[in-house]
Amino acid sequence: MFDSGFGGLTVARAIIDQLPGESMVYLGDTARAPYGPKKLPEVREYALECLDYLVRQDVKALVIACNSASSAVLRDARERYDVPVIDVILPAARRAVKLTRNGRIGVICTHATATSLSYDDAIAAVPGVDLVTQPCPLFVQYVEAGITGGTELLQTAREYLLPLREAEIDTLILGCTHYPLLTGVISYVMGEGVALVSSAEECARDTYATLTDLGLLSPSSNPARRFLTTGAPELFETLGRRLLGNFVTEVEQVYAV
Repeated sequence: MFDSGFGGLTVARAIIDQLPGESMVYLGDTARAPYGPKKLPEVREYALECLDYLVRQDVKALVIACNSASSAVLRDARERYDVPVIDVILPAARRAVKLTRNGRIGVICTHATATSLSYDDAIAAVPGVDLVTQPCPLFVQYVEAGITGGTELLQTAREYLLPLREAEIDTLILGCTHYPLLTGVISYVMGEGVALVSSAEECARDTYATLTDLGLLSPSSNPARRFLTTGAPELFETLGRRLLGNFVTEVEQVYAV
């Protein structure tokens, strides 16, 4: 599993919950994060370096647990590697299309994901569905600072989400894997009538389905889990524990990918 940093830990948590017998190698490219403000060619370069590293670890599947990276490299990755590649964009888009009642879907994401038009492409073939995209770059900073509530975050959320409320969407894709940690404030601002789709949860479901369909599910009762980072392991472990509990332990630093 690969992510630009910490947000993909929400995908890791969901996969551990749904696939408790699977071993996992998680690589967070925190030394070069965040990917969201970067240009797509730069994101592509960094993401492929990290995916190449994971393939050398003899993994049976790759999960790109980052919307920005999925936007930049998914097609290349599926041509480049001989293992199944699961992303966070297509599963979330499929779920949103199934849930919408009025055909108006919103997606909140980073600038890189918005610029790539990946969600637009994923939904373009569906008749009668309109997509409204809203970048919310500050949400990542709030999450990584451990802020998931409070007046300042609520005001920021209201400003970001106003165009989506005005568009009268009934389904909202959380198009960054940090955003599920802000479900409370996002749901509060959008109201009960708007269904939230977590790209993290949908990616985990797609991972389960892919491994099952290919006969790759592990029967292990003692899975091994490694957490790697290109940045400071102490920071990764501290933030990982604060955000998602004690399953993030013994983080190792990778100096060259």
